[in-house]
Amino acid sequence: MGRIQRKKPAGSKKKKKARSGKQTAVGLKEAPVSNLKKTASGEAVAKSAKKKPALPQKRQPTAVSAAASKPKDNIFTKTAQFLREVKVELKKVTWPSRKQTIGSTAVVIALVMIISLFLGVVDFGISSLIRIVLQ
Repeated sequence: MGRIQRKKPAGSKKKKKARSGKQTAVGLKEAPVSNLKKTASGEAVAKSAKKKPALPQKRQPTAVSAAASKPKDNIFTKTAQFLREVKVELKKVTWPSRKQTIGSTAVVIALVMIISLFLGVVDFGISSLIRIVLQ
């Protein structure tokens, strides 16, 4: 059984935006118009952009943040998590209509009657055969 996917922290969203904003100097098609300059012959050439070094981010001590953010896994939290997952899965179920349910029930009842009748006849026949053999 899979777990419910939790939202990613806000820090990962910022990293994705920063990655998508990076530029490649492979071709002119990929370079934005603001980074193009024209030469004397009229050709468009990409400017060489100097990148600023990234500032180091302040980190909290891992022992303190890991212990504070991790909830206790006791029986009540596990039960609550299980019930939440059950609710989500039951919303995904495609329930049959009333007509489909009545039709399926009728088929099951008819098959049970036919099989029970068949087994009754076979049982009566075998018991009669055994009675004849034993006399």
